[in-house]
Amino acid sequence: MAHGVVMTGQYESPITLDDLLAWQDGVLDTRSALAYLTPAALRWRLQSGRWQQPYRGVIVAHSGPLTPQQTLRVAVLWAGKGAALAGLTAARLQGFRGFDEKADSIHLLIPAAAHHTKRSIQPPFPLAVHYSRHLAPADIHPARQPPQTRIARSLVDAAAWMRTDRGAQAVLTAAVQQRLARVSDLAAELERNERLYRRNVIRQTLGDIAGGAHALSELDFTRLVVRQFKLPAPDRQVPLRDAHGRRRWLDAVWEKARLVVEIDGAGHIDVRTYWDDMDRGNGLQLEHYRVLRFPAWVVRYQPEYVAAQIRQAIREAGYSC
Repeated sequence: MAHGVVMTGQYESPITLDDLLAWQDGVLDTRSALAYLTPAALRWRLQSGRWQQPYRGVIVAHSGPLTPQQTLRVAVLWAGKGAALAGLTAARLQGFRGFDEKADSIHLLIPAAAHHTKRSIQPPFPLAVHYSRHLAPADIHPARQPPQTRIARSLVDAAAWMRTDRGAQAVLTAAVQQRLARVSDLAAELERNERLYRRNVIRQTLGDIAGGAHALSELDFTRLVVRQFKLPAPDRQVPLRDAHGRRRWLDAVWEKARLVVEIDGAGHIDVRTYWDDMDRGNGLQLEHYRVLRFPAWVVRYQPEYVAAQIRQAIREAGYSC
């Protein structure tokens, strides 16, 4: 009977069935199981109820409910050869945070060539199946299981598959904020796929992030206020040391007009954050900057008001806009 092997350094070491089950969370395909068991032995385990076969070709080495990790493995095996977890599903496995996953589907990416492959009955858990002409072994993370796309590919796909443009912007912004991927890595993934849905939105958003708009509220500010109302482009995320020598980052600065605009997101509700921002504003006033503050919801829903305030401040400083 055949046995599996595992690479250890420069050598191949034999592994037992127990080793394989431990490595694969108790889930394997029929072919792998038959590398260790005779057809009769496998059939006995299934018929006796010791093991289960949720779908044709997929074996789970116990009779109870599937764990979340086992569910992911079953989904990949159900999808067939070359399939991988992708989008938000893969990104979460690699540390992406901040998006509710309770009601979310398991995102699977399947090579386009397998689009017409007949699969067994749909699993009882929600799936979002995507097909790609650009899914190569290099797209798959080399060290993570179950098979899943690398983080940059996962995030760009997640942005393309979001229900709204705003959701796509949120994914990309959060990814860079959480330091899971660089803008250059995400942009490289974007350029590889010319048919990617929402391509222009993703490219523009990455450009905004690279230009210093690190929060979604700041992206709103760039898109809804600066561009729409044709204001002069400010400098973004400008570093400035305060009177105590601490380095601060300013959201938007029109240096010639000595004007600073700060955008307050949800984090500014915290009392300590609020006072820290107020202290920073006081220091700027003492350095003869004019400071305008706007909550994120005003930037989003009343951009004309924000633009009018900024335009007035710039004109009062003696500059036309």
